[in-house]
Amino acid sequence: MSLANIFEISDQYISKFLLKLNLQTEQADLISNYILLFFSFLISIALFYLTRWILRTYIARFIRTSKTKWDDYLLEHRIFHKAAYLIPGIFIGWTVTPIFHGYDEIIASLSVILTVYKYIIVAYVFNAILDTIVQAYNDQSESKKLPVKGFAQIIKLFVWLIIFILIISTFLHKNPTSILAGLGAVSAILLLVFKDTILGFVGGIQLAAFDMVKEGDWISLPKYDADGTVIDISITTVKVKNWDNTISTIPTYSLISDSVKNWRGMEESDGRRIKRSILLDMHSVKFCTPEMLERFSKFEFLGDYIKETEENIQKQNKLRNADTSLLVNGLRQTNIGVFRAYLTRYLENHPYVNHEMTTMVRQLSPTEKGIPMEIYVFSRIKSWVEYEGIQSDIFDHILAVIPQFELSVFQEPSGADFRKILV
Repeated sequence: MSLANIFEISDQYISKFLLKLNLQTEQADLISNYILLFFSFLISIALFYLTRWILRTYIARFIRTSKTKWDDYLLEHRIFHKAAYLIPGIFIGWTVTPIFHGYDEIIASLSVILTVYKYIIVAYVFNAILDTIVQAYNDQSESKKLPVKGFAQIIKLFVWLIIFILIISTFLHKNPTSILAGLGAVSAILLLVFKDTILGFVGGIQLAAFDMVKEGDWISLPKYDADGTVIDISITTVKVKNWDNTISTIPTYSLISDSVKNWRGMEESDGRRIKRSILLDMHSVKFCTPEMLERFSKFEFLGDYIKETEENIQKQNKLRNADTSLLVNGLRQTNIGVFRAYLTRYLENHPYVNHEMTTMVRQLSPTEKGIPMEIYVFSRIKSWVEYEGIQSDIFDHILAVIPQFELSVFQEPSGADFRKILV
């Protein structure tokens, strides 16, 4: 027996009952149809709960016991649960025509409502599938190169736009293409309303295409006072967790239009740069005496250097017939030169310095505050806390060893210095 026959027989019994209540034939038929529609609604609800029970009892149990991970995301985003909402719409849609046979206007109206309902449920299911894909990518991809969340949000926006057009075309009984043609007239308004979304969309594409920023990157944006790790990239905003545990929310397109420092290159390289200088007092710079050179030659890393340099200097002075009785004549070693050589060898033998990368000690242009002696090396350890510890240890040693070369560090006079003068 077909569904139409079941409802036809049921309609006859209900109509006969209503006629016994002294109702007119037309009224009895219409009321009978609505009663059958109500029963159809109740049956659809029962089918919904039955479907959900089957999904929870068998499908969900199978997924939880499976070894694969991706199917767990289907449960987490309740895709089956949302898809089950299609059952009432589909069942009632089957029953509308048999119940209201001969009432074309009512059938058309109910068909429109059911179609809109199914469009909305399909959109929710599709968006849940997108969320599942995004989570699966973020959890299982090591690189997280693509900002898939932003792309997913853009797709969701287009999905809802398509659903909106389909709903309007369903209510107006027009072709969706004609609705799209009409949207051209309000495109300027749409561009204004969705300006940030459009800019974020373009920015997201550029970020992905050129691999500029991705989740997990350490970035610095002075304009927005942001310095920390990227924790989320969406269509319109990027969230940065700063090192003080505050959260900065930045427009996505700002990562394209403004100056951004991305520390990923450092993290992926073989070392993290140490670049810092110490100011030496120019008044402490002088030529080395034989006594100073003899003492310096006992320092670690300097014995061979002092010996080789002195032999080379004596050869050069002999070739030039230099009168070495005067300090200004010929070649001589200086305490700052020996100090620079010591620092170079000290860093070349440091266990936490990457010797395959640039290792350099250089003098910068003198200033009114002294001679800057700059250290330019790369630490093997890149994690922030350990890196700062290594950098501090290096400069602790440098500051402590400077007086051994009869050099002094420049420092602005303090109140205590002026009080000593007055006393």
